[in-house]
Amino acid sequence: MSTHTSPSAPNPLPSPDQLPGADVVIFDGQCNFCSGQVRRLKRWDGRDRLCYLSLHDPQVQQIHPGLSHEQLMEEMFVVERQTGKARGGAEAVRYLSRRLPKMWFLAPLLHFPFSLGIWKWLYRQIAKRRYRISGRSEDSCESDACKIHYD
Repeated sequence: MSTHTSPSAPNPLPSPDQLPGADVVIFDGQCNFCSGQVRRLKRWDGRDRLCYLSLHDPQVQQIHPGLSHEQLMEEMFVVERQTGKARGGAEAVRYLSRRLPKMWFLAPLLHFPFSLGIWKWLYRQIAKRRYRISGRSEDSCESDACKIHYD
């Protein structure tokens, strides 16, 4: 069983083992920006609709074996537990805007007709620069694996 804690997080994020019926948010647990965003999602999720898993956790392959490490490094994914459907990046954010009542205010903007292409582009721009925006956790990315996010 994996735990997902951060030095600045007051509570650990619930894992898929702790909430077996919840949708799984797979994020870059070595990225400070990403970790901050999932902590915000946890606060907005008052009913344990979501659990969390770092893309660096071996359990990811059990949750959704079809997602490659490269895909997971490019964008956050939300995997629906009931259907197994995985949504990445802007599509995941759109899904969450309907799933979490505290995000409903974003839904009209995110679901505006023909706007998904713009949201995908914007998401990719932020995701590419996420380590420059907030850095990465200590002792992470000791190899050149994260280099693409600094170029």
